[in-house]
Amino acid sequence: MMITKAQVLEAQENWGNGVVKIGSLKENLVECEAYTNSFLDERYNFGQSTVLFKPTKCELEQFRPTKAEALSYFIAGENRTCEEDKGFAIQPWTKVRFENTGFILEEDRAIAMGNYFFTDLEGNEAKVEYTFGYKLVDNQLKIDVHHSSFPYTNPDIVA
Repeated sequence: MMITKAQVLEAQENWGNGVVKIGSLKENLVECEAYTNSFLDERYNFGQSTVLFKPTKCELEQFRPTKAEALSYFIAGENRTCEEDKGFAIQPWTKVRFENTGFILEEDRAIAMGNYFFTDLEGNEAKVEYTFGYKLVDNQLKIDVHHSSFPYTNPDIVA
């Protein structure tokens, strides 16, 4: 049986809600770290197979193949694995919404690509381009490919 678009949309909604919740917990570091660990276990396929994770705001350590490196990216903290991390998910964000440009749906794998938008406390949206690959593990979609980047800005085009 094929993975459905509805399953991917649900996985995206769960991911976005999780990012928002991480930010809401930033004042309680113990709870925030515990929740983020759980979030990474539930949403990503760390520990079961390779995860190709290339988050947006990374310059020196662009690729994060381990759960510890992903945790560092999401919440940073004194024990962060990557020194450049500031804690992307503890911004905090109030909303995450996906605008998908397309899907590839297979029996145990799905890929989605498009833009996602992160709303901050003032209501400003940050637009980010993304590609997520999902693997079906125990009837749950787990991310094993995560690539995101800011949109290209052509310096020759005057707005």
